[in-house]
Amino acid sequence: MRFQAFFRLLCLAGTVLGLAPARAQSPADSVGRQFQRYQQQAVHEKLFLHLDRPSYLSGEMMWFKAYVIDGTYSRPLPLSSIAYVEVLDGKQRPVLQGQISLQQAIGYGSLSLPASLPSGRYTVRAYTSWMKNFGPEYYFHQPVTILNTLRASGTAAAPDTAGYDVQFFPEGGYLVKGLPGQVAFKVLDRSGRSLAATGSVLDAQGQLVAAFQTLRFGMGRFTFTPTSAHAPYKAVLRLANGQRLTRQLPVVQEQGYVLHLEQPNEQQLTITVQASPATTSETVVLLGHARQQLLVSAQAPLVAGRAVFTINQAELAEGISHFTLFNARRQPLCERLYFRQPRQQLVVTAQTDKRQYTGREKVSLQLKTAGPAGQAVPANLSVAVYRLDSLSADATPDFNSYVWLTSDLKGHVEQPEYYLMATGPEVAEATDNLMLTQGWSRFSWKQVLAAAPPRLEFPLELRGHLVRGLVRHSGTGRPAAGLTTYLASPNRVARVYNAISAEDGGVQFEVNGLYGPRDIILQANTQQDSTYSFEIFNPFSQRFAGALPGRLPAFSASFRAEVARRHLQTQLQNAYARQQQTQYRTPAPDTLAFYGQPDERYRLDDFTRFKVMEEVLREYVTGVKVRIRKDGFHFTVDDRVNRTLFTSPPLVLLDGVPVFQTNKLMAMDPLRIQKLEVVTSRFMQGRLLYNGIMSFTTYKGNLEGFQLDPKALVQEYEGLLPLREFYAPRYDTPQEKASRLPDLRNLLYWNPNVNTTTAPGEALSFYTSDLRGHYRVVVQGLTAAGIAGTGSFTFEVNPIL
Repeated sequence: MRFQAFFRLLCLAGTVLGLAPARAQSPADSVGRQFQRYQQQAVHEKLFLHLDRPSYLSGEMMWFKAYVIDGTYSRPLPLSSIAYVEVLDGKQRPVLQGQISLQQAIGYGSLSLPASLPSGRYTVRAYTSWMKNFGPEYYFHQPVTILNTLRASGTAAAPDTAGYDVQFFPEGGYLVKGLPGQVAFKVLDRSGRSLAATGSVLDAQGQLVAAFQTLRFGMGRFTFTPTSAHAPYKAVLRLANGQRLTRQLPVVQEQGYVLHLEQPNEQQLTITVQASPATTSETVVLLGHARQQLLVSAQAPLVAGRAVFTINQAELAEGISHFTLFNARRQPLCERLYFRQPRQQLVVTAQTDKRQYTGREKVSLQLKTAGPAGQAVPANLSVAVYRLDSLSADATPDFNSYVWLTSDLKGHVEQPEYYLMATGPEVAEATDNLMLTQGWSRFSWKQVLAAAPPRLEFPLELRGHLVRGLVRHSGTGRPAAGLTTYLASPNRVARVYNAISAEDGGVQFEVNGLYGPRDIILQANTQQDSTYSFEIFNPFSQRFAGALPGRLPAFSASFRAEVARRHLQTQLQNAYARQQQTQYRTPAPDTLAFYGQPDERYRLDDFTRFKVMEEVLREYVTGVKVRIRKDGFHFTVDDRVNRTLFTSPPLVLLDGVPVFQTNKLMAMDPLRIQKLEVVTSRFMQGRLLYNGIMSFTTYKGNLEGFQLDPKALVQEYEGLLPLREFYAPRYDTPQEKASRLPDLRNLLYWNPNVNTTTAPGEALSFYTSDLRGHYRVVVQGLTAAGIAGTGSFTFEVNPIL
């Protein structure tokens, strides 16, 4: 299925971006074709993560669901089979990490927050292996608050030491002497939240050249014409609290280009390019693209240092478009973003049978999903219901604004849903301010315009997790090419993988069914190759984007009281419901070894138990012949197909781990072996051909103390997160409702896999807890056509009278 989806996506890209017959290429044609070639290779994935709540206490469970979509049409993209989820602290250090399986572009899981986790603002990020090729700025990021109520420092605010952050962004990228330029700005406080401000721009002599003020979310713009290059221009800002700030503007260039975008009417955009006198006769190229689609490719000569491009808005895609200006030598000069309001949005309606409930009362929740025209459409949803308190007052991310806005922008966007949902004359200007304060594209134009396509380091994980590593020569440390290597994890069901190292010494193994922390073993055949060392790469991304804004607030007395109540709730829930919270729904294990059904199977308890392994093999294992030579024992296996013996040794396994030192295996106590399976024919796995297989299995599947070769690499490795079952008590009978066990759940309901249909469906149901208060229902969802949406509403729970 994933291969078919990948093939369809590439075919679609080739159809949309198909090349015209060969002819003399203009600069615009040349740049456009290079862009098309790059985008056909670099298919973009996006990942949205729905967290159950915006805040947690240490010791609580974090539940989540991942949606993977393609970067062009936002449709579910069933290519990657693994997603990576991490919790980062304020210094960008991972404190929790996990892998989840993706099935048809969705996956879900949970992380148990350790009780020792200190209080602070953390970042949850998520991505696939393929997304690591395009930079950490485009991973999914969400800030969360975690409080530790068991430590004295758990309710102390972080030190207030950082300064205000004031940034300036010349439109197109540069200020140029003698050319009028527009400058956007952004003002943030010490925690990264926006601030209102007014200010003025002064030249080197202190003369006023421009005045400005913020519009929304600490952003605004002003226009002025620099009169001298490299001379310092400074901005003086006044904050609402009366504080005065002075900041330098970007350096003014002696020569260069400026770009200015205007919208004279609802149908057209104009992009005006102005250049310094030294470049007044040059031809410039404008390329416009959005969501991997080439939309505009045009060129124009500079006339008197000026060129104007007129663009029909109907030709632009919805969402963010990137306009990049090039010179005739295909060098990028300026870039500008533009946002076109999307018309498509999934309307998610959530409604309970009542607006007020008492404790331990049944709640019926009806969900409906509709398209832009109001028609019912089926969608895949995830639902969370949690109690609103001063810890969880933060808004949850909006799926629709992520698809159209934040997934294509670097850094944090404050209240992104405002730009899609708000109305009024200032919305368009506020949106354009946001576009002005963003940087360049998610890719490097140097890579796009290179003669050869760039090599992407991280592969797609199409059928399972890829364990990647490196083989080196022990003496020189240089990469070793062409070496046959084996990867395995001790288990009662044999799972062994092989790979031949590439020119750079790299190896990779596609593994399946590896859950939780496990020991994995990477080795070569030490009887043939014993001069190599091995390394296994960390599968989690080692690159990090800038820290998200936020710090712990200064706690008021009421806030401390709320935290104390939440602490009591968490401790009681952990005390009385810990067993139910640790129920796992791990997929049924595959009990068949990688080689399938063996030709011979011996359960040693069914035979006379010998004390020496040689006697076991000689007495009743008919398919194996034991030979003794000068260097010790050797095995050969019957070739039943050709009625002869194989001339080379078989693959020998102990609990699924290849064993190449036959003498050590023969010295093992056979009373520790439960069974032996033999394959009496050739077996091909990958590029290797085994002349028969002997697979020994111990009672515990843990090698039973067998000493591996010291050159083998044994490393603990984090596999897939086991699937926990979300637990919530039910009060269907009066006896259950009268239970004296306290029910202080803060999270009433979590369901990551709800599907709506075009007809009214059965209502979801859950029960309230003993906690009074207001509860928020949050629903995130996506249709097969790529229309995303979010729904939210609140209901109230009162105490039982």
